[in-house]
Amino acid sequence: MKRTALYDDHARLGAKLVPFGGFEMPVQYSSILREHDAVRHRAGLFDLSHMGQFWLTGDMVAPWADTLTTNAVGTMKPMQARYNLFCNPEGGTHDDTIFYRLENRWLLVVNASNADKMWEHLNANRPQSGVELENQHGKSSLVAIQGPRSVAMLQPHVDVDLGALKYYFCVEGRVDGVPATIARTGYTGEDGFELFLSNDAAPAIWNALLEKHRSEGLEPCGLGARDVLRLEAGMPLYGHELTEAITPVQAGLKWAVKTAKPDFLGKEALERQIEGDDFARIAGVVMDGRIPARDGYPVWHDGRVVGSIRSGSIAPSLDNKNIATALVEKAAATEGARLEIEIRGTKHEATVVSLPFYKRAK
Repeated sequence: MKRTALYDDHARLGAKLVPFGGFEMPVQYSSILREHDAVRHRAGLFDLSHMGQFWLTGDMVAPWADTLTTNAVGTMKPMQARYNLFCNPEGGTHDDTIFYRLENRWLLVVNASNADKMWEHLNANRPQSGVELENQHGKSSLVAIQGPRSVAMLQPHVDVDLGALKYYFCVEGRVDGVPATIARTGYTGEDGFELFLSNDAAPAIWNALLEKHRSEGLEPCGLGARDVLRLEAGMPLYGHELTEAITPVQAGLKWAVKTAKPDFLGKEALERQIEGDDFARIAGVVMDGRIPARDGYPVWHDGRVVGSIRSGSIAPSLDNKNIATALVEKAAATEGARLEIEIRGTKHEATVVSLPFYKRAK
């Protein structure tokens, strides 16, 4: 297992460390519920340095990337971030990512579990000239502060006006005097920022934020809380709502599939799927009772199995209801449809609801 630059700090804080994406990562510190509460009502601090970071330079980055991605890259403005997906020829998802367009280069952030696969994919399809790639996976840090108090807590540490930074945009600045790329992005359903830092700088900044703002409710948060937060917010997790066999269209991400673009990998398969509209799709599910649904449980509708659960959790933001996502046939994905989730041989009733389960007040 690899370790991030913040590993010693996690151990000192008493984090429960688990293998994830090839790294030893904190799954929780105090408790998942406490960390969830901090992010929803104050702010939480996350180490995301296990995520893959690739730098791209050259005149051909944008047109080349547009041949591999479902969403547009070439139309991005300087300092803009954009969610994007890479697909295989059958339309299945190779990875879901975020592109950042900086002044003179691009940053692509990929899922930790897919970092090696994506690096190979990019190099296998790279043109002979016009695109240079640099792999910073594990060599650079990524620290996120997320929650309604994130602007107030981070502002004293940076030399840029965070209030002027739009959602899904970034800026080059300094955090406690250290150069950083500061992005208003996140994976929790709350306002927040992601700080791209050198490994040398990350521990000092992590500790400075906690020391100054712990008394204001800032909590170190692990992957457990992050998973609950993203599920409530209806955000997909690769390996669950997205896989090599599950397309962005099936996952409810058709808004990120720009079929008006010239040819890109997987375009024909995605167009056929959209036109036919007869495919299994991701649906939100709320259990009637207190028994949780888990990944892989069979889903029944009208007396037969129509799919399976992809993610499940208790939802503190919804009065502790048990929520889940399921990949089910079209007829079973209709809002209000009644389903049965088979758990250890017993069927438990549930209802299909629209996603996201939770949406923050603007």
